[in-house]
Amino acid sequence: MGRIVVISTGGTIASRWQGSGFAADADGQEVMATAAVPAGITIEVVDLFSVNSPRLTTAHQLTLLRTVHEVLADPDVDGIVVTHGTDTLEESAFLVDLYHDDPRPVVFTGAQLPLDAEDGDGPRNLHDALLTAARTRGLGVLVAFDGKVYAARGTVKAHTVDADAFADPSGPRIGNIGFGKVSVLRHPERPAALPLPGVPDVPPRVDMVMHHADGDPLLLNAAVEAGAQGVVLVATGAGNATPEVASAVAAATARGVLVALTTRVHSGPVAQIYTHGGGVDLVAAGAVPTGTLRAGQARIAVLAAALATTDAAERVRTLRHALGEPVPAEPARV
Repeated sequence: MGRIVVISTGGTIASRWQGSGFAADADGQEVMATAAVPAGITIEVVDLFSVNSPRLTTAHQLTLLRTVHEVLADPDVDGIVVTHGTDTLEESAFLVDLYHDDPRPVVFTGAQLPLDAEDGDGPRNLHDALLTAARTRGLGVLVAFDGKVYAARGTVKAHTVDADAFADPSGPRIGNIGFGKVSVLRHPERPAALPLPGVPDVPPRVDMVMHHADGDPLLLNAAVEAGAQGVVLVATGAGNATPEVASAVAAATARGVLVALTTRVHSGPVAQIYTHGGGVDLVAAGAVPTGTLRAGQARIAVLAAALATTDAAERVRTLRHALGEPVPAEPARV
């Protein structure tokens, strides 16, 4: 069935009790030792790092992205499994997916219960991820969790502690895993992969700001003054805030800051419906609506745009491409 490389990054699947709580502690070989390996699969382990996923930085994620590409440079590799903490798995998986241009799968998985739990979900999830990496092609980056397969794009952590932890709130999953098989239900639509970015000494700062009752532009303005090259506005409803926030967005975009507009609502798209600080005004002020991408993945899309270029207009074009929008050709310069 294939040669699969497992990239270990830590998370609950690698966690042990530390006296006051759980933290990533085990290496990749220890994690692999908990799982049954499907027949016909050979495994190689890359111990990349071992941290709780809330501690991940852009530098960690770019290292993971580079490692995935280095592993796939070997034509004898049939697929990759990434073991990852669930808190930020949706962000890392989407980042890798934006740059993934290979029919061989990269499958993210993890666990909700720690390594030594008698009823832990990690061993099954790891087995299923290995099976998915060996049995699928041409689906992009995937998330295998609790017997289900999801596309990286749009998939978020949907429950804090349940074993059934992931979902795409605005779309159906890719498939199911069971009885030694992976049943593919649909093929995801994905934009063309972005060119692999460089690794800057200081990654661009991209912040998130949530709107709420009594919300004002203070935190958005503070992010801009702190040097943010991009800001994700997590708005209410279909993408709404206030006239004051819309003015702050206009001021930020005039300075070349890339502003993306998402919503704190669980599912559904951002839409331009309301004025008086609503989506109509925010988009007119220069915010780019992110469709059904929620905050964490919207931030990754903005980060990818900021990594691609320093030109403000080109960053908007790159963001729209990452969002899957048709982007008109740039006018020829004379």
